[in-house]
Amino acid sequence: MKTGIMTHLAFLIISAMLLINVVMIKFSEKDLIQAKIDAGRLLLHVLEKKVEYSIIHMNKNLANLDSAPIFRKEITQLLQKGHFSEALIVNKEGVKVLSTGSWGQAEKEALSMSREAVATRKGAFDFYGSTWGIIWLAHERVNVTAPIFAQGRIIGAATICAHLDPIYQVLRKSEKIILIYIFLNTIVLVLFGIYLLSRTVVKPIYALLQITDEFKDGEPFPQLAEPPGNEIGQLFRSLNMMLKRLEENKKELKSHIASLEKANEEIKKAQNEIIRSEKLASVGRLATGVAHEIGNPIGIILGYLDLIKKDGLTQEEKSDFLNRIESEIIRINDIIRQLLDFSRLTSGEQKETSVHRLILDLIDMLKPQPMMAGIQVQTVLEAAKDTVCTDPDQLKQVFLNIVMNAADAMERDEGSHDVSTKVLTIESLVMDDSMELRFTDTGSGIPEQELGHIFDPFYTTKEPGKGTGLGLSVCYRILEGLGGTIRAESTVGKGTTIIIDLPLYHQIDK
Repeated sequence: MKTGIMTHLAFLIISAMLLINVVMIKFSEKDLIQAKIDAGRLLLHVLEKKVEYSIIHMNKNLANLDSAPIFRKEITQLLQKGHFSEALIVNKEGVKVLSTGSWGQAEKEALSMSREAVATRKGAFDFYGSTWGIIWLAHERVNVTAPIFAQGRIIGAATICAHLDPIYQVLRKSEKIILIYIFLNTIVLVLFGIYLLSRTVVKPIYALLQITDEFKDGEPFPQLAEPPGNEIGQLFRSLNMMLKRLEENKKELKSHIASLEKANEEIKKAQNEIIRSEKLASVGRLATGVAHEIGNPIGIILGYLDLIKKDGLTQEEKSDFLNRIESEIIRINDIIRQLLDFSRLTSGEQKETSVHRLILDLIDMLKPQPMMAGIQVQTVLEAAKDTVCTDPDQLKQVFLNIVMNAADAMERDEGSHDVSTKVLTIESLVMDDSMELRFTDTGSGIPEQELGHIFDPFYTTKEPGKGTGLGLSVCYRILEGLGGTIRAESTVGKGTTIIIDLPLYHQIDK
């Protein structure tokens, strides 16, 4: 951070000082050139007085000044003292009468300026040529011209020329000194600036970073020994307040989370109790049918036992009666075992389960039940894949609730006296990555206005005492927990179809 600040600070200082240097050089150049022009005007005024003196007191005119060696010598000396190199004088007709120095091609420009001064009776200056200045190209020389008057009458004009390169050389020498000064000044300012920034910005920021890095959850945020009174100190105080608020909000959030977890546990417990109560209700209903179903085998067993007690039976007849008694006892045992298997507490463990096997086992368990009397169950299990990851006991309860509701719906259908009209069709098919099950009955159907409420808790269309209204609601909750869905389609007078979608189990290759 210090290196970055030092680099940027040095760049800004150098840039600013170089810009100031450029401006100062340009102003100095302008002032020196203007001083040269003013010196040229003063020299032309002196030249005018010499020419006037020579004409008045020495009875000479402009035409024969060129032949006067003393005059030419004085003009040359005058130019040298003023640091001008060339001079040109014309008469009032614009004819050149005197020329000193090496004008070269520039003489035409000087002659033109002199004639213009005669015509306008005003002095002027102009720049010609280009050469390398201080920073970029600049004017090579300057020409200064002025009319010559004698006793109030214009008698001609004079133009003098000065090369500007000496000015540029002087400025270049000064520029070297200025650049050295800029370099030294930059070093001093950068070091001083680094010291100030380090004291007021860098060190407080490092201290703030160190404190935030060492800050641990649950600890109070430490205070600086002397927080600075600038924006950094304000930032530190704001951060301190923010962390305090965060700590308070965290404690409050933990409290809310704990409350929500407790409420969630209570909700799950309540849902499990509802599922358990619904299962017990189903078990109670099945137990009623079981009691009726095992009554016949028990009567048969008692009859055979009475026959065995009588005398006169052959050993072969006694053996036959005992085999029949054993068969009926096995039948009773199977009925009771199926009921006990269904009524036992579920472990909640999800595992690979064959849906078709569950359905077939359920149908086999319900065959002896009085509620299924007269109902033809048709299974169209065409799904090529039927393995899901689920709790088999809970899924079996879902199927049982649906089948029992279908049986009740067809039992309430008073117009269905023919056995062939009471049909429960169970179909299965694979839809992409899920398995679809359809339970279709031939009951009286559900009105459209009631179809949207059949999965609501305690909603039932059965007579009082024949249903809790929790069966389909429990199915909905169980399937939702398994990642599946349940919906219903119904047509009044034709029947109802309950549709279940279950995600198929995909075994990951090891």
